[in-house]
Amino acid sequence: MKVAVAGCCHGALDKMYETLELLQRRHNVRPDLLLCCGDFQAVRNEADLRCMAVPAKYRHMQTFYRYYSGEKKAPVLTVFIGGNHEASNHLQELPYGGWVAPNIYYLGYAGVVRFRGVRIGGISGIFKSHDYRKGHFECPPYNQQTIRSAYHVRNIEVFKLKQLKCPIDIFMSHDWPRSIYHYGNKNQLLKMKSFFRQEVESNTLGSPAASELLQHLKPTYWFSAHLHVKFAAFMQHQTNSKEELPKATKFLALDKCLPHRDFLQIIDVEHDPSAGDSLEYDAEWIAVLKATNSLINVTQTSWNMPENNGLHAKWDYSVTEEAIKEVLEELNHNLKIPCNFTLTAACYDPSKPQKKVEPVHTINPQTTEFCAQFGLTDINDRIQQAKEEGSVRGEHEEEEEEEEMDSIGSAEEPSEYNTDNSGLSSINPDEIMLDEEGGDEDLSTCSVDPSPDHPPDFSASFSDIRIMPDSMAVSSDDAMDSTNEELEKSAVSKQVGEKSLNERPLKRIGGNENGNSGIKKIKRRNQAIYAAEDEDKTE
Repeated sequence: MKVAVAGCCHGALDKMYETLELLQRRHNVRPDLLLCCGDFQAVRNEADLRCMAVPAKYRHMQTFYRYYSGEKKAPVLTVFIGGNHEASNHLQELPYGGWVAPNIYYLGYAGVVRFRGVRIGGISGIFKSHDYRKGHFECPPYNQQTIRSAYHVRNIEVFKLKQLKCPIDIFMSHDWPRSIYHYGNKNQLLKMKSFFRQEVESNTLGSPAASELLQHLKPTYWFSAHLHVKFAAFMQHQTNSKEELPKATKFLALDKCLPHRDFLQIIDVEHDPSAGDSLEYDAEWIAVLKATNSLINVTQTSWNMPENNGLHAKWDYSVTEEAIKEVLEELNHNLKIPCNFTLTAACYDPSKPQKKVEPVHTINPQTTEFCAQFGLTDINDRIQQAKEEGSVRGEHEEEEEEEEMDSIGSAEEPSEYNTDNSGLSSINPDEIMLDEEGGDEDLSTCSVDPSPDHPPDFSASFSDIRIMPDSMAVSSDDAMDSTNEELEKSAVSKQVGEKSLNERPLKRIGGNENGNSGIKKIKRRNQAIYAAEDEDKTE
Protein backbone atom coordinates (compact mmCIF):
# COMPACT_ATOMS: atom_id res chain seq x y z
CA MET A 1 0.00 0.00 0.00
CA LYS A 2 1.34 3.42 -0.92
CA VAL A 3 1.02 6.09 1.76
CA ALA A 4 1.71 9.77 1.06
CA VAL A 5 2.96 11.80 4.01
CA ALA A 6 2.87 15.60 4.07
CA GLY A 7 4.31 18.15 6.46
CA CYS A 8 2.66 21.47 7.32
CA CYS A 9 0.24 22.20 4.46
CA HIS A 10 -1.07 25.46 6.01
CA GLY A 11 -4.49 25.11 4.43
CA ALA A 12 -3.31 24.75 0.82
CA LEU A 13 -5.38 21.64 0.13
CA ASP A 14 -5.93 22.38 -3.55
CA LYS A 15 -2.20 22.54 -4.17
CA MET A 16 -1.50 19.43 -2.12
CA TYR A 17 -4.08 17.32 -3.93
CA GLU A 18 -3.05 18.73 -7.31
CA THR A 19 0.50 17.62 -6.58
CA LEU A 20 -0.73 14.09 -5.88
CA GLU A 21 -2.75 14.03 -9.09
CA LEU A 22 0.24 15.31 -11.04
CA LEU A 23 2.33 12.55 -9.53
CA GLN A 24 -0.17 10.01 -10.78
CA ARG A 25 -0.30 11.44 -14.30
CA ARG A 26 3.44 11.75 -14.77
CA HIS A 27 4.76 8.78 -12.84
CA ASN A 28 1.75 6.48 -12.48
CA VAL A 29 1.93 6.67 -8.69
CA ARG A 30 -1.38 6.84 -6.85
CA PRO A 31 -1.32 6.88 -3.04
CA ASP A 32 -3.98 4.93 -1.20
CA LEU A 33 -3.82 7.21 1.82
CA LEU A 34 -2.56 10.70 2.68
CA LEU A 35 -1.26 11.56 6.15
CA CYS A 36 -0.66 15.15 7.27
CA CYS A 37 1.48 15.89 10.34
CA GLY A 38 -0.22 19.06 11.59
CA ASP A 39 -0.78 22.71 10.70
CA PHE A 40 -3.56 21.45 8.46
CA GLN A 41 -5.66 24.58 9.00
CA ALA A 42 -9.22 23.33 8.55
CA VAL A 43 -10.62 26.87 8.31
CA ARG A 44 -14.31 27.03 7.41
CA ASN A 45 -15.05 30.75 7.76
CA GLU A 46 -13.87 34.07 9.17
CA ALA A 47 -14.65 33.03 12.76
CA ASP A 48 -12.28 30.09 12.39
CA LEU A 49 -9.55 32.43 11.20
CA ARG A 50 -9.86 34.39 14.43
CA CYS A 51 -9.20 31.19 16.37
CA MET A 52 -5.91 30.52 14.62
CA ALA A 53 -2.86 31.68 16.58
CA VAL A 54 -1.10 33.64 13.84
CA PRO A 55 -0.88 37.36 13.08
CA ALA A 56 -3.73 38.85 11.10
CA LYS A 57 -1.50 39.10 8.02
CA TYR A 58 -1.30 35.28 7.93
CA ARG A 59 -5.02 34.72 8.32
CA HIS A 60 -5.79 33.66 4.78
CA MET A 61 -8.85 31.57 4.02
CA GLN A 62 -6.96 29.20 1.70
CA THR A 63 -8.98 26.33 0.21
CA PHE A 64 -10.22 23.99 2.95
CA TYR A 65 -13.67 25.62 2.97
CA ARG A 66 -14.31 24.26 -0.53
CA TYR A 67 -13.99 20.71 0.80
CA TYR A 68 -16.05 21.53 3.88
CA SER A 69 -18.90 22.93 1.80
CA GLY A 70 -18.94 19.98 -0.60
CA GLU A 71 -17.80 22.04 -3.58
CA LYS A 72 -14.82 19.71 -3.77
CA LYS A 73 -13.97 16.29 -2.34
CA ALA A 74 -10.56 15.04 -1.31
CA PRO A 75 -9.41 12.63 -4.05
CA VAL A 76 -7.67 10.39 -1.52
CA LEU A 77 -8.55 9.45 2.05
CA THR A 78 -6.76 12.01 4.24
CA VAL A 79 -5.94 11.55 7.93
CA PHE A 80 -4.32 14.37 9.88
CA ILE A 81 -3.32 15.55 13.34
CA GLY A 82 -3.41 19.08 14.68
CA GLY A 83 -0.42 21.37 14.98
CA ASN A 84 0.04 24.82 16.48
CA HIS A 85 -1.43 26.82 13.59
CA GLU A 86 -4.98 25.52 13.45
CA ALA A 87 -8.58 26.66 13.66
CA SER A 88 -8.67 25.38 17.22
CA ASN A 89 -12.40 25.98 17.65
CA HIS A 90 -13.13 23.63 14.74
CA LEU A 91 -10.81 20.84 15.84
CA GLN A 92 -12.00 21.18 19.44
CA GLU A 93 -15.42 19.98 18.31
CA LEU A 94 -13.84 16.57 17.67
CA PRO A 95 -11.71 15.70 20.73
CA TYR A 96 -11.98 11.98 19.92
CA GLY A 97 -11.55 12.54 16.19
CA GLY A 98 -13.97 12.74 13.32
CA TRP A 99 -14.60 13.97 9.81
CA VAL A 100 -13.86 17.64 9.15
CA ALA A 101 -15.02 17.18 5.55
CA PRO A 102 -15.94 14.18 3.42
CA ASN A 103 -12.90 11.90 3.10
CA ILE A 104 -10.81 14.04 5.50
CA TYR A 105 -10.45 12.64 9.02
CA TYR A 106 -8.98 14.28 12.12
CA LEU A 107 -7.43 11.97 14.74
CA GLY A 108 -8.48 14.14 17.69
CA TYR A 109 -6.32 15.17 20.62
CA ALA A 110 -4.89 11.69 20.35
CA GLY A 111 -6.15 8.71 18.41
CA VAL A 112 -5.58 5.38 16.72
CA VAL A 113 -7.36 4.09 13.61
CA ARG A 114 -6.85 1.33 11.08
CA PHE A 115 -6.77 1.38 7.30
CA ARG A 116 -6.32 -1.82 5.32
CA GLY A 117 -4.98 -3.47 8.44
CA VAL A 118 -2.36 -0.75 9.01
CA ARG A 119 -2.52 0.71 12.52
CA ILE A 120 -2.10 4.50 12.53
CA GLY A 121 -1.80 6.62 15.66
CA GLY A 122 -1.10 10.24 16.40
CA ILE A 123 -1.09 13.05 18.94
CA SER A 124 -2.06 16.62 18.10
CA GLY A 125 -0.51 19.89 19.20
CA ILE A 126 2.89 20.78 20.59
CA PHE A 127 4.47 20.37 24.02
CA LYS A 128 4.53 23.20 26.54
CA SER A 129 5.41 22.26 30.09
CA HIS A 130 3.26 24.87 31.84
CA ASP A 131 0.05 23.46 30.28
CA TYR A 132 1.02 19.79 30.09
CA ARG A 133 -0.67 18.69 33.33
CA LYS A 134 -3.85 20.73 32.91
CA GLY A 135 -7.16 19.52 31.59
CA HIS A 136 -8.72 20.55 28.28
CA PHE A 137 -10.47 23.59 29.70
CA GLU A 138 -10.30 26.01 26.76
CA CYS A 139 -13.27 26.95 24.63
CA PRO A 140 -14.08 29.75 22.19
CA PRO A 141 -14.13 32.66 22.20
CA TYR A 142 -10.47 32.37 23.18
CA ASN A 143 -8.33 35.00 24.83
CA GLN A 144 -4.65 35.67 24.17
CA GLN A 145 -3.65 32.79 26.45
CA THR A 146 -6.19 30.12 25.56
CA ILE A 147 -5.86 30.61 21.81
CA ARG A 148 -2.40 29.09 22.28
CA SER A 149 -2.89 26.72 25.21
CA ALA A 150 -5.75 25.09 23.30
CA TYR A 151 -3.23 23.29 21.09
CA HIS A 152 -0.78 22.31 23.84
CA VAL A 153 -0.36 18.59 24.46
CA ARG A 154 -1.82 17.29 27.75
CA ASN A 155 -0.54 14.47 29.92
CA ILE A 156 -3.83 12.58 29.76
CA GLU A 157 -3.42 12.02 26.01
CA VAL A 158 0.11 10.70 26.50
CA PHE A 159 -1.13 8.50 29.34
CA LYS A 160 -3.87 7.01 27.16
CA LEU A 161 -1.44 6.20 24.36
CA LYS A 162 0.95 4.58 26.82
CA GLN A 163 -1.74 2.05 27.73
CA LEU A 164 -1.50 0.50 24.26
CA LYS A 165 0.13 -2.91 24.02
CA CYS A 166 -0.48 -3.95 20.41
CA PRO A 167 2.13 -2.81 17.84
CA ILE A 168 1.72 0.53 16.05
CA ASP A 169 2.67 0.69 12.37
CA ILE A 170 2.64 4.48 11.87
CA PHE A 171 2.62 7.29 14.41
CA MET A 172 2.41 11.05 13.84
CA SER A 173 3.31 14.00 16.02
CA HIS A 174 3.62 17.66 15.05
CA ASP A 175 6.74 18.51 16.98
CA TRP A 176 9.72 16.14 16.95
CA PRO A 177 10.46 13.68 19.72
CA ARG A 178 13.28 15.11 21.80
CA SER A 179 16.70 13.53 21.07
CA ILE A 180 15.66 12.15 17.68
CA TYR A 181 18.33 14.30 16.02
CA HIS A 182 21.02 12.13 17.64
CA TYR A 183 19.93 9.17 15.49
CA GLY A 184 20.26 10.81 12.10
CA ASN A 185 22.84 12.91 10.33
CA LYS A 186 23.10 15.66 12.90
CA ASN A 187 25.88 17.45 11.08
CA GLN A 188 23.75 17.76 7.97
CA LEU A 189 20.79 19.03 10.02
CA LEU A 190 22.92 21.71 11.67
CA LYS A 191 24.39 22.64 8.34
CA MET A 192 20.89 23.36 7.04
CA LYS A 193 19.56 24.85 10.29
CA SER A 194 22.50 26.22 12.25
CA PHE A 195 20.20 27.99 14.72
CA PHE A 196 19.25 24.57 16.14
CA ARG A 197 22.78 24.02 17.45
CA GLN A 198 22.34 25.28 20.98
CA GLU A 199 19.21 23.23 21.59
CA VAL A 200 20.65 20.13 19.93
CA GLU A 201 23.82 20.29 22.01
CA SER A 202 21.82 20.85 25.20
CA ASN A 203 19.34 18.12 24.16
CA THR A 204 16.34 20.43 24.52
CA LEU A 205 15.09 20.47 20.94
CA GLY A 206 11.79 18.66 20.58
CA SER A 207 9.06 17.27 22.80
CA PRO A 208 9.92 15.11 25.82
CA ALA A 209 6.34 13.79 25.80
CA ALA A 210 6.73 12.59 22.21
CA SER A 211 10.08 11.06 23.16
CA GLU A 212 8.37 9.16 25.94
CA LEU A 213 5.78 7.83 23.52
CA LEU A 214 8.45 6.87 21.01
CA GLN A 215 10.20 4.83 23.66
CA HIS A 216 6.97 3.13 24.70
CA LEU A 217 5.19 2.56 21.38
CA LYS A 218 8.21 1.76 19.18
CA PRO A 219 6.25 2.20 15.93
CA THR A 220 7.63 1.10 12.59
CA TYR A 221 7.33 4.65 11.24
CA TRP A 222 7.18 8.00 13.03
CA PHE A 223 6.40 11.16 11.06
CA SER A 224 6.65 14.76 12.26
CA ALA A 225 6.66 18.30 10.87
CA HIS A 226 6.77 21.68 12.70
CA LEU A 227 10.46 22.58 12.23
CA HIS A 228 10.17 23.06 8.46
CA VAL A 229 13.13 20.92 7.52
CA LYS A 230 13.41 17.41 6.14
CA PHE A 231 15.29 15.01 8.38
CA ALA A 232 15.54 11.22 8.58
CA ALA A 233 16.69 8.97 11.40
CA PHE A 234 16.75 5.26 12.14
CA MET A 235 16.64 3.96 15.70
CA GLN A 236 16.88 0.44 17.01
CA HIS A 237 15.21 0.16 20.38
CA GLN A 238 16.50 -1.77 23.34
CA THR A 239 14.64 -4.94 24.15
CA ASN A 240 13.26 -5.68 27.60
CA SER A 241 14.18 -9.35 27.50
CA LYS A 242 16.20 -11.83 25.50
CA GLU A 243 13.00 -13.33 24.14
CA GLU A 244 11.73 -10.02 22.77
CA LEU A 245 12.46 -9.39 19.11
CA PRO A 246 14.38 -6.17 18.39
CA LYS A 247 12.30 -3.25 17.14
CA ALA A 248 13.34 -0.27 15.07
CA THR A 249 11.66 3.01 14.11
CA LYS A 250 12.15 4.89 10.87
CA PHE A 251 11.69 8.58 11.64
CA LEU A 252 11.04 11.19 9.00
CA ALA A 253 10.36 14.88 9.47
CA LEU A 254 8.66 16.59 6.54
CA ASP A 255 9.23 20.10 5.28
CA LYS A 256 6.53 22.74 4.91
CA CYS A 257 4.43 23.06 1.79
CA LEU A 258 6.34 25.44 -0.45
CA PRO A 259 7.53 25.19 -4.08
CA HIS A 260 11.17 24.62 -3.20
CA ARG A 261 10.52 22.05 -0.47
CA ASP A 262 10.38 18.26 -0.36
CA PHE A 263 7.09 18.52 1.51
CA LEU A 264 5.63 15.21 0.34
CA GLN A 265 6.87 11.66 0.77
CA ILE A 266 5.57 8.35 -0.54
CA ILE A 267 6.26 5.16 1.37
CA ASP A 268 5.32 1.54 0.76
CA VAL A 269 3.65 -0.03 3.79
CA GLU A 270 2.73 -3.68 4.22
CA HIS A 271 -1.00 -4.09 4.60
CA ASP A 272 -3.70 -6.73 4.86
CA PRO A 273 -4.92 -7.51 1.33
CA SER A 274 -8.15 -8.93 2.74
CA ALA A 275 -9.01 -5.74 4.62
CA GLY A 276 -11.54 -3.31 3.21
CA ASP A 277 -10.91 0.20 1.93
CA SER A 278 -12.75 1.94 4.76
CA LEU A 279 -11.19 3.76 7.67
CA GLU A 280 -11.84 1.73 10.82
CA TYR A 281 -11.90 2.17 14.58
CA ASP A 282 -9.15 0.48 16.54
CA ALA A 283 -10.72 -1.82 19.13
CA GLU A 284 -7.88 -1.58 21.65
CA TRP A 285 -7.91 2.23 21.47
CA ILE A 286 -11.68 2.35 22.04
CA ALA A 287 -11.24 0.05 25.03
CA VAL A 288 -8.51 2.35 26.41
CA LEU A 289 -10.79 5.38 26.01
CA LYS A 290 -13.48 3.57 27.98
CA ALA A 291 -11.02 2.51 30.68
CA THR A 292 -9.62 6.04 31.13
CA ASN A 293 -12.90 7.92 30.85
CA SER A 294 -13.00 8.60 34.58
CA LEU A 295 -9.74 10.57 34.29
CA ILE A 296 -11.26 13.31 32.11
CA ASN A 297 -10.46 16.77 33.46
CA VAL A 298 -11.78 20.07 32.07
CA THR A 299 -10.21 22.43 34.59
CA GLN A 300 -7.01 24.45 34.66
CA THR A 301 -5.89 22.59 37.76
CA SER A 302 -2.61 20.77 37.19
CA TRP A 303 -2.70 17.11 38.06
CA ASN A 304 -0.63 13.98 37.63
CA MET A 305 -1.71 10.80 35.94
CA PRO A 306 -2.02 7.70 38.15
CA GLU A 307 1.27 5.95 38.79
CA ASN A 308 2.64 3.22 41.02
CA ASN A 309 3.78 5.48 43.82
CA GLY A 310 1.48 4.38 46.63
CA LEU A 311 -0.91 7.27 46.09
CA HIS A 312 -3.26 5.65 43.60
CA ALA A 313 -5.38 2.55 43.97
CA LYS A 314 -5.10 1.96 40.22
CA TRP A 315 -2.36 3.05 37.86
CA ASP A 316 -2.48 0.46 35.06
CA TYR A 317 -5.25 1.30 32.60
CA SER A 318 -4.15 -1.01 29.83
CA VAL A 319 -6.96 -3.24 28.63
CA THR A 320 -7.49 -6.97 28.55
CA GLU A 321 -8.39 -9.14 25.61
CA GLU A 322 -11.83 -9.45 27.15
CA ALA A 323 -12.30 -5.68 27.11
CA ILE A 324 -11.29 -5.57 23.45
CA LYS A 325 -13.75 -8.36 22.66
CA GLU A 326 -16.51 -6.38 24.37
CA VAL A 327 -15.82 -3.44 22.06
CA LEU A 328 -15.97 -5.72 19.04
CA GLU A 329 -19.27 -7.14 20.24
CA GLU A 330 -20.68 -3.65 20.80
CA LEU A 331 -19.87 -2.90 17.17
CA ASN A 332 -21.06 -6.31 15.93
CA HIS A 333 -17.47 -6.76 14.67
CA ASN A 334 -18.05 -3.90 12.22
CA LEU A 335 -15.24 -1.42 12.91
CA LYS A 336 -15.97 0.86 9.95
CA ILE A 337 -16.04 4.50 11.00
CA PRO A 338 -19.42 5.89 9.92
CA CYS A 339 -19.36 8.61 7.28
CA ASN A 340 -21.40 10.93 9.47
CA PHE A 341 -19.83 14.28 8.62
CA THR A 342 -22.12 17.17 9.49
CA LEU A 343 -21.84 20.89 8.83
CA THR A 344 -21.64 22.69 12.17
CA ALA A 345 -20.77 26.19 10.98
CA ALA A 346 -21.57 28.44 8.06
CA CYS A 347 -19.14 28.10 5.19
CA TYR A 348 -17.10 30.99 3.87
CA ASP A 349 -18.76 32.84 1.00
CA PRO A 350 -16.29 35.01 -0.96
CA SER A 351 -19.15 37.18 -2.19
CA LYS A 352 -20.44 37.83 1.35
CA PRO A 353 -17.51 38.31 3.71
CA GLN A 354 -18.35 38.23 7.43
CA LYS A 355 -15.40 39.91 9.08
CA LYS A 356 -17.03 40.55 12.45
CA VAL A 357 -18.46 37.10 13.12
CA GLU A 358 -17.59 35.75 16.58
CA PRO A 359 -16.58 32.11 17.17
CA VAL A 360 -18.89 30.06 19.36
CA HIS A 361 -18.42 26.89 21.37
CA THR A 362 -20.07 24.08 19.41
CA ILE A 363 -20.89 20.49 20.30
CA ASN A 364 -20.45 18.37 17.20
CA PRO A 365 -23.04 15.63 16.51
CA GLN A 366 -20.21 13.27 15.56
CA THR A 367 -18.77 13.57 19.06
CA THR A 368 -22.19 13.22 20.64
CA GLU A 369 -22.82 10.03 18.67
CA PHE A 370 -19.36 8.63 19.41
CA CYS A 371 -19.64 9.27 23.14
CA ALA A 372 -23.14 7.81 23.32
CA GLN A 373 -22.06 4.69 21.46
CA PHE A 374 -19.12 3.92 23.73
CA GLY A 375 -20.25 5.49 27.00
CA LEU A 376 -17.65 8.27 26.98
CA THR A 377 -17.67 11.79 28.35
CA ASP A 378 -18.27 14.52 25.79
CA ILE A 379 -15.50 16.91 26.77
CA ASN A 380 -17.20 19.94 25.22
CA ASP A 381 -20.46 19.19 26.96
CA ARG A 382 -18.57 18.90 30.24
CA ILE A 383 -16.84 22.24 29.58
CA GLN A 384 -20.20 23.92 28.95
CA GLN A 385 -21.58 22.44 32.15
CA ALA A 386 -18.55 23.64 34.07
CA LYS A 387 -18.92 27.12 32.59
CA GLU A 388 -22.51 27.25 33.74
CA GLU A 389 -21.36 26.26 37.20
CA GLY A 390 -18.75 28.99 37.11
CA SER A 391 -15.76 26.70 37.50
CA VAL A 392 -14.27 27.34 34.06
CA ARG A 393 -13.74 30.88 32.78
CA GLY A 394 -11.36 30.21 29.91
CA GLU A 395 -8.64 32.47 31.35
CA HIS A 396 -5.31 31.85 33.04
CA GLU A 397 -5.84 33.28 36.51
CA GLU A 398 -2.80 31.80 38.20
CA GLU A 399 0.24 33.91 38.88
CA GLU A 400 3.29 33.32 36.67
CA GLU A 401 5.22 31.82 39.59
CA GLU A 402 2.49 29.29 40.17
CA GLU A 403 2.55 28.30 36.50
CA GLU A 404 6.29 27.72 36.73
CA MET A 405 5.72 25.50 39.75
CA ASP A 406 3.20 23.52 37.71
CA SER A 407 5.61 23.02 34.83
CA ILE A 408 7.95 20.61 36.55
CA GLY A 409 6.66 17.32 35.34
CA SER A 410 4.30 14.64 34.22
CA ALA A 411 2.98 11.83 36.32
CA GLU A 412 5.36 9.36 34.76
CA GLU A 413 8.63 11.32 34.77
CA PRO A 414 8.21 14.49 36.88
CA SER A 415 11.87 15.44 36.69
CA GLU A 416 12.09 14.99 32.93
CA TYR A 417 9.87 17.87 31.90
CA ASN A 418 11.51 20.74 33.74
CA THR A 419 12.20 22.75 30.61
CA ASP A 420 9.94 24.47 28.15
CA ASN A 421 11.95 24.22 24.97
CA SER A 422 9.52 22.49 22.67
CA GLY A 423 11.00 21.89 19.31
CA LEU A 424 10.99 25.42 18.03
CA SER A 425 11.93 27.57 20.97
CA SER A 426 13.32 30.83 19.76
CA ILE A 427 15.06 31.25 16.48
CA ASN A 428 13.64 29.25 13.61
CA PRO A 429 13.40 31.74 10.72
CA ASP A 430 11.07 29.40 8.84
CA GLU A 431 8.36 29.36 11.49
CA ILE A 432 5.37 31.68 11.37
CA MET A 433 5.66 34.50 13.86
CA LEU A 434 2.81 34.89 16.32
CA ASP A 435 3.05 38.64 16.65
CA GLU A 436 2.41 41.52 14.33
CA GLU A 437 6.11 42.03 13.72
CA GLY A 438 6.45 38.75 11.87
CA GLY A 439 7.49 38.33 8.27
CA ASP A 440 5.27 39.11 5.35
CA GLU A 441 5.46 35.82 3.52
CA ASP A 442 2.43 33.66 2.84
CA LEU A 443 3.48 30.22 4.04
CA SER A 444 0.45 28.49 2.60
CA THR A 445 1.41 27.83 -0.98
CA CYS A 446 2.95 24.69 -2.32
CA SER A 447 4.30 23.19 -5.48
CA VAL A 448 2.03 21.82 -8.14
CA ASP A 449 4.58 20.89 -10.71
CA PRO A 450 7.52 18.60 -9.96
CA SER A 451 10.07 18.96 -12.72
CA PRO A 452 9.21 16.74 -15.69
CA ASP A 453 12.87 16.44 -16.51
CA HIS A 454 13.74 15.17 -13.06
CA PRO A 455 11.07 12.78 -11.81
CA PRO A 456 10.89 12.27 -8.05
CA ASP A 457 13.30 9.71 -6.65
CA PHE A 458 11.66 6.80 -4.84
CA SER A 459 13.89 6.75 -1.79
CA ALA A 460 14.20 8.12 1.69
CA SER A 461 17.31 8.50 3.74
CA PHE A 462 17.91 7.06 7.16
CA SER A 463 20.99 7.26 9.32
CA ASP A 464 23.11 4.49 10.68
CA ILE A 465 21.42 2.25 13.26
CA ARG A 466 21.88 3.33 16.85
CA ILE A 467 20.51 1.85 20.04
CA MET A 468 18.07 4.14 21.81
CA PRO A 469 18.62 4.08 25.58
CA ASP A 470 15.59 3.81 27.82
CA SER A 471 15.90 7.38 29.01
CA MET A 472 16.59 8.77 25.53
CA ALA A 473 19.75 10.23 27.10
CA VAL A 474 22.57 10.97 24.70
CA SER A 475 25.88 9.22 25.12
CA SER A 476 29.18 10.42 23.75
CA ASP A 477 28.85 7.92 20.95
CA ASP A 478 25.47 9.31 20.04
CA ALA A 479 26.97 12.74 19.54
CA MET A 480 29.06 11.47 16.64
CA ASP A 481 27.56 11.69 13.19
CA SER A 482 28.36 10.01 9.96
CA THR A 483 30.97 11.82 7.91
CA ASN A 484 29.11 11.03 4.76
CA GLU A 485 27.29 13.98 3.24
CA GLU A 486 24.50 11.68 2.08
CA LEU A 487 22.52 9.50 4.43
CA GLU A 488 22.11 5.81 3.79
CA LYS A 489 19.11 5.34 1.58
CA SER A 490 16.26 2.88 1.97
CA ALA A 491 13.81 2.21 -0.85
CA VAL A 492 10.77 3.10 1.18
CA SER A 493 9.71 6.49 -0.06
CA LYS A 494 9.48 8.99 -2.84
CA GLN A 495 10.46 12.64 -2.70
CA VAL A 496 8.23 15.20 -4.33
CA GLY A 497 9.04 18.87 -4.73
CA GLU A 498 10.96 21.30 -6.83
CA LYS A 499 13.17 24.31 -6.31
CA SER A 500 11.79 27.73 -7.08
CA LEU A 501 13.79 30.67 -8.35
CA ASN A 502 11.24 32.88 -6.64
CA GLU A 503 12.11 31.59 -3.18
CA ARG A 504 11.60 34.19 -0.47
CA PRO A 505 12.42 32.56 2.88
CA LEU A 506 10.94 33.97 6.05
CA LYS A 507 13.67 34.72 8.59
CA ARG A 508 13.79 35.88 12.14
CA ILE A 509 15.87 35.61 15.26
CA GLY A 510 15.07 35.68 18.94
CA GLY A 511 16.74 36.12 22.26
CA ASN A 512 18.56 33.49 24.18
CA GLU A 513 17.09 30.19 25.25
CA ASN A 514 15.50 31.60 28.39
CA GLY A 515 14.00 34.54 26.59
CA ASN A 516 15.71 37.00 28.94
CA SER A 517 17.94 38.87 26.56
CA GLY A 518 17.04 41.88 24.50
CA ILE A 519 15.56 41.25 21.09
CA LYS A 520 18.11 40.87 18.34
CA LYS A 521 17.44 41.59 14.72
CA ILE A 522 18.44 40.25 11.35
CA LYS A 523 18.08 41.51 7.83
CA ARG A 524 15.71 40.04 5.31
CA ARG A 525 15.61 41.88 1.99
CA ASN A 526 17.05 44.87 3.93
CA GLN A 527 14.14 44.89 6.36
CA ALA A 528 14.50 44.21 10.08
CA ILE A 529 12.26 41.53 11.57
CA TYR A 530 12.01 41.32 15.30
CA ALA A 531 11.26 38.28 17.38
CA ALA A 532 8.73 38.25 20.20
CA GLU A 533 9.79 37.61 23.77
CA ASP A 534 6.65 35.74 24.67
CA GLU A 535 7.45 32.04 24.51
CA ASP A 536 4.27 31.10 22.66
CA LYS A 537 4.98 33.72 20.04
CA THR A 538 7.92 31.60 18.98
CA GLU A 539 5.85 28.52 18.35
